[in-house]
Amino acid sequence: MEWNTRSDGLAPPPLLDRARDALFLDFDGTLVPIAERPDAIAPDRLLPPLIARLRAALQGRVVIVSGRRISDLDHYLQSTGLLAAGLHGAEMRGTEPHEMHPDIHRALARARTDVSRNGGGLHIEDKGLAIALHFRARPELQVLAEKLAARAARESEGLLEVQPGNMVVELRPCGADKGSALQAFLKEPLFAGARPIFAGDDLTDEAGFDVARQAGGHGIIVGARQPTGAHYALPDPAAVHRWLIASLEDMTA
Repeated sequence: MEWNTRSDGLAPPPLLDRARDALFLDFDGTLVPIAERPDAIAPDRLLPPLIARLRAALQGRVVIVSGRRISDLDHYLQSTGLLAAGLHGAEMRGTEPHEMHPDIHRALARARTDVSRNGGGLHIEDKGLAIALHFRARPELQVLAEKLAARAARESEGLLEVQPGNMVVELRPCGADKGSALQAFLKEPLFAGARPIFAGDDLTDEAGFDVARQAGGHGIIVGARQPTGAHYALPDPAAVHRWLIASLEDMTA
């Protein structure tokens, strides 16, 4: 089963170490291919049992770290107990959630009204504690999406920040990012002494790569996006699956 081909100059990652590794995985673009709309993804039917087997092999040290809601991850991965950080860390299961300012919902409501009125042509994804402005189907609307997000962040008086992504601009609570999510999990007893391995494809994952590196682990970029703080690379979600399966076979041999 081939997974260990180089991707854009970076070597493929080594197999997971059952004794010491903790695995942090992005979802869209890492475990499932990107779709034109967030609700149009088609996860491989073998993905949920693969994640379940990894959790068993790594003694529970598997976390999905995503911009999606945790309820969405539960649906697609057919699980209700999976450790997860949703909305870039604004939602957490398995550790303490990001502390929210009491006025965050008011700031989000103002932003929601503005982008709904002025974001014609954009696909606006309301995630509750975050708002994503997708322009994958209309790339010419990137400037509009960026302008609306920047204005909403400015008018939130420091409560919201802009997170650029792959054909999307997102508004999220300040301080809720994938790096802070990793830091929170690494403080939990389950992860004591573990080496964090973080795989992701987007700009939002760079904060996770940084924290993984600082904690003695490494990042894995999925795809050819450069520059990146990741040490290793895999070309696409299919290669991620092959690497995970090869790691499982090695850990359970």
